Amino acid sequence: MSLEPPESIYLPPWAGLDDAALLAHFRGPRGVSYYPVADPEEVKPAKIDALLQGLFEFNGETHALAEPIDWLSNPSADVEWHILLHKFYYAVGLGLAWQRSADPAYLRRWVALIDGWMQVTPLGFIAADVTGRRVQNWIYSLHLLVGHSAHDSTPLIPADFHRRLLQSLHDQVEFLCANLTPKRNHRTLELYAIFLAGVVFPEMRRSAHWRAFALEQTVANLAADLLSDGVHCELSTDYHHLVLKNALNFRRLAALNGVAVPQSFDQVLQRGLEFSLHAHKPDGIVPSLSDGDARGFLDLLAQGAELFGRADMLYVATQGRQGTAPAQRVAHFDASGYSIVRSGWGQGATPYADEHYLVFDHGPLGEGNHGHFDCLSFELAAHGRSLIVDPGRYTYSEAVNPADGINWRVRFRGTAVHNTVCVDGRQQTSYLPKAIKPGTRHAIGTVRHKISGPAPEARLLEQRQGATLDLVHGQARSHEYDAVHERCIAFVDRRYWIVSDWLRAETQHDYRLNFQLGIQAQGQARLEWDHGWRMSSPGLVLLQPQRKGVHTRLVRSWVSARYGDKQAAPALQSTLRARNADFDSVLLPWQGSEPACRLEEVAVEGGPAALRITLQVDGREVTDHWFHARGAQAEQWRIAGFTFSGRWAWWRVGADDRLLAAQSHEGASLPLALTALEPV
Repeated sequence: MSLEPPESIYLPPWAGLDDAALLAHFRGPRGVSYYPVADPEEVKPAKIDALLQGLFEFNGETHALAEPIDWLSNPSADVEWHILLHKFYYAVGLGLAWQRSADPAYLRRWVALIDGWMQVTPLGFIAADVTGRRVQNWIYSLHLLVGHSAHDSTPLIPADFHRRLLQSLHDQVEFLCANLTPKRNHRTLELYAIFLAGVVFPEMRRSAHWRAFALEQTVANLAADLLSDGVHCELSTDYHHLVLKNALNFRRLAALNGVAVPQSFDQVLQRGLEFSLHAHKPDGIVPSLSDGDARGFLDLLAQGAELFGRADMLYVATQGRQGTAPAQRVAHFDASGYSIVRSGWGQGATPYADEHYLVFDHGPLGEGNHGHFDCLSFELAAHGRSLIVDPGRYTYSEAVNPADGINWRVRFRGTAVHNTVCVDGRQQTSYLPKAIKPGTRHAIGTVRHKISGPAPEARLLEQRQGATLDLVHGQARSHEYDAVHERCIAFVDRRYWIVSDWLRAETQHDYRLNFQLGIQAQGQARLEWDHGWRMSSPGLVLLQPQRKGVHTRLVRSWVSARYGDKQAAPALQSTLRARNADFDSVLLPWQGSEPACRLEEVAVEGGPAALRITLQVDGREVTDHWFHARGAQAEQWRIAGFTFSGRWAWWRVGADDRLLAAQSHEGASLPLALTALEPV
């Protein structure tokens, strides 16, 4: 009895080619347009050269892997190390090194690593998203080492290995089609891997199906995952951009190869890019809100500018050198709960890189497991420096460090280290250790913390934009305690910031207000008493009034801009034990020489105290005043002879007590003349 040979994975005439002829075909022109994409961190020449000696370095951690490599065992306590080993970013790095040098050692190492992996690793090992990233990187490396090699690689690539490599790619793509992650960023990268294979391998029988399937599913996935304001549903700024990166590669690859995409694809993609446009700080870096690294994605905006003819995206991509400045200086993203305020786009006397920037998070926790417990937190930059920063993520590993006994994953994710108010040392959201279940990428028997309760009920209560004052006011109601937190941030005269926090509760609590400083403040920040607290650090003065029971200090802390790397940076903390708490902070960024300024409280009959801020503006001394009723009710507020009706007001007087400027909300009543105010 004869058995039918298995159907070839190739269409005619390629199905009839032997190994050598198949390799020769893929070495020649094939009418396919694609390009390699390298991860800059993972293809550094020093890392690639170390691979030749068996040294693998990921996330700042190096391990020597003996031959034959045990692909199924993780030499690290961190599962992310093993994941990076299997994603094969270094395959692209080996290809780039070959292109540069023609040194056969790089090509032989590429063959050996992939061949060794194929011999022992089952389909879908670790997770589908790891398969998706590996498929991408193997295809990119084929571009550099086979299809578009700068040197003749044919004698160095065994023809039978090349066939097995293509067979493995086919099988991995088929696995992805049957085992896609249900949603979110992993699904996006998996679908792009399927589409990439469908475009690059038209010789394969399944290529047309892969292209059509990936296009249909990607359109649906982007529509589901990007909220109505264009922000990715996981609410991680880093993962938002990784999704955009895959979507843009998909769109670019489709255009290069004549694959039409529906208009809805472009509409959703542009909304995602519009958030990116505003999220970038003036220095070109996106804050690492929730899980992710702090890094720039200006290249994505440049792609968006080219694809869609967007002059505003080009302007931000080139940091003001080309294009047209965005129309909005203040942007609110209602569905995701981000407000981004900046002083300008570098069109006036202030250079682009020196503009003020603040992002305020008053939104939900986000889908998945990447959100941090940081409701009402913010990040502030000015004059080319990040002054108040999000701490970052540092690690996904929950292995407790034996040297310090700290679970660093839990610490970096926690409320206490973010720029908000922590209540009783608790997280804003229930976060409990749970045993790992089978079928995950983590080792069976280990314990990891999981979100175990609802996120705070968060909302933006008020926002205002004006020539001399911008304001955002948010509220967070946690399900973990009865204290309700409100935060109002006022940007005054595009010069300095007032951050007012108040918490109201039925019971007593320990409140801790945290401001995480940037790494430039390490060893440079100082805290002094001057009619209240004055914290000075490079580029920032932070003032707080004297308040009974409030204790303020600089504490040791850390920030992480890259996975696996943490750097020491101090934090300013103010604590109070009470039923209700009021904190006020004035943040004055500066460059050149540290400014002279003073903060005092002013008594308000029947309401919370007002602030009096004395500072220099354009060479003259002025006195600014800020008052917010914080929910208290009165027909009129009397502030040392000044009467006013409304929720909040800011006003400025000169040295002669003459009113220079005043701002309040719609419906408020301000007097035409103001008298001098006496400090408390």
